[in-house]
Amino acid sequence: MPIQHPSFGALPEDRIIIFDTTLRDGEQSPGFSMNLQEKLRMAEALAELGVDVIEAGFPIASPGDFESVRLIAENIRGPVIAGLARAARADILRAAEAVAPAERRRIHTFISTSALHMKHKLRMEPDEVLAAVTDSVSLARQHTDDVEWSAEDGSRTDRDFLCRCVEAAIKAGATTINIPDTVGYAVPADMHAIFAMLRERVPGADGVIFSTHNHNDLGLAVANTLAAVAAGVRQIECTINGIGERAGNASLEEVVMAIRTRHDAIGCTTGVVTPNILKTSKLLAAITGFDVQPNKAIVGRNAFAHESGIHQDGVLKNAATYEIMTPESVGWSRSSLVMGKHSGRAAFRDKLRALGYGEVGDNQLNDAFRRFKDLADRKKVVYDEDIAALVDDEVLRGHNRIRFVALDVHAGSRGPARAELELEIDGTAKQASATGDGPVDATFNALRKIFPHEAVLRLFSVGAVTEGTDAQARVTVRLEEDGKMVDGQGADTDTIVASARAYVHALNKLLVKRARTAPEDIATAMRA
Repeated sequence: MPIQHPSFGALPEDRIIIFDTTLRDGEQSPGFSMNLQEKLRMAEALAELGVDVIEAGFPIASPGDFESVRLIAENIRGPVIAGLARAARADILRAAEAVAPAERRRIHTFISTSALHMKHKLRMEPDEVLAAVTDSVSLARQHTDDVEWSAEDGSRTDRDFLCRCVEAAIKAGATTINIPDTVGYAVPADMHAIFAMLRERVPGADGVIFSTHNHNDLGLAVANTLAAVAAGVRQIECTINGIGERAGNASLEEVVMAIRTRHDAIGCTTGVVTPNILKTSKLLAAITGFDVQPNKAIVGRNAFAHESGIHQDGVLKNAATYEIMTPESVGWSRSSLVMGKHSGRAAFRDKLRALGYGEVGDNQLNDAFRRFKDLADRKKVVYDEDIAALVDDEVLRGHNRIRFVALDVHAGSRGPARAELELEIDGTAKQASATGDGPVDATFNALRKIFPHEAVLRLFSVGAVTEGTDAQARVTVRLEEDGKMVDGQGADTDTIVASARAYVHALNKLLVKRARTAPEDIATAMRA
């Protein structure tokens, strides 16, 4: 029988709700924080992707988090917009206020239920936790009919006590029950057994949606998610590129394509527009400065690449010999050379749309087109990845206070390197020159002269966007200041220019973090 849900109506038995927590759990990863406009852009992409629920943030964590959830609730239509809250009155009221403007809204409240967490983290007795479950869900139901309750560390919770907590949450009005494998400890058999038990033992279980949220500490997040689906779970909590705390979460692209590709074995469907998967993955990588590994399933650049002669022969004869899904089904294109130095502005704009950038403003388009022309003059072959890499520098950074303008470097084996750098600070051009131990060090020293700061360089990483000696370099820079960690990314055929762009990107992110009030300690006990 279909379950009646306040946000989704009569849900078919084979329909899986995709709950994306990229903007909440994903953003909690060190170095993955996003500013307000980046979060909104990501939320727009998730809506276009067709996810059912966007967990937009943790509203009480900081004024910035509240503002981002509120902005997403005001502007995004289609998905349910959820705000996370601890089992505390202040949290729930703050979440209710943040999601209030949403077309469809949800409050997601949670409390730890394992003996380990109750004793050492909450310092609460089981009866106190049960009371907190009832109180928090009841309060949330006063503000929305769509309430999700989660048992933090649910996979390590005593089974009898877990049943009592779930029963209390359902009686208080929860419409979705989430049992997370918070620390990535479970194996697939565990997750299947937990949900099968709850659906069998708990009164009212047949009237709610069960949800699974799995972390990847043992590399089992996707396997555990599919095991939960086999046990009757109909909501999957996941993130783009599998980002999240520690080793990350179940990867949206992997679980969705597993369900789509192996419908014969899983027998379920989702509402995800799968050809949008790749561009959403690339958008997140560009915003955060973290690329996925080449061999990442679905969205890694080698996911549909074949080097073995035997494999190449098979694919040329029939792609199905070595590809279980088509590249086009997730957004990949088989064409490689699509743009060159003779391409015009209209063709360039069309290419940006095809790559998932939507409508780019005229100023950003002009800057990106100029950089494309420069790149086309220098490279023999221009690939989609080249265009995406250089456009990200312009499109994603239109509101930044600091802008890279020009760089001239003198380096060699006969003396210290020298860099002459020009930046634009709040619209004003500024120049400086500096020496250093190599061209990168000299460039960063010049940057510090123009914009003095105390941030410490924690990571400097260089990779190639495409192959060949004329490939663009993609540089990632990680800066730390007063415990705040940010990552910036830059791309250019000149590695030193890419380095300067990456450092500037990181500095802009740091300025956003400086402006935010320090978040409340979210690891405190959940007493209201």
